[in-house]
Amino acid sequence: MNSVGEECSELKKTYDTCFNRWFAEKFLKGLAEEDKDCNNIFTAYQSCVKKALKLQNINITEIEKDVLGTAEENQPPPHS
Repeated sequence: MNSVGEECSELKKTYDTCFNRWFAEKFLKGLAEEDKDCNNIFTAYQSCVKKALKLQNINITEIEKDVLGTAEENQPPPHS
């Protein structure tokens, strides 16, 4: 599947490959330490996606809000 922004698709594929390799070769074998290379690729991909969403006038404020452990957690969505 391609990314939300075509310009981000190659980064997404690179990250997916990195993550899948880490998951299969490390995580499933009990080695849960993070892969710094995958983290760096993810950060670049995340930045690209945020930029693409902004260019498409998609507001991401609501999805970035931290609600875990707050009164908003497990609340039904507001009615539109």
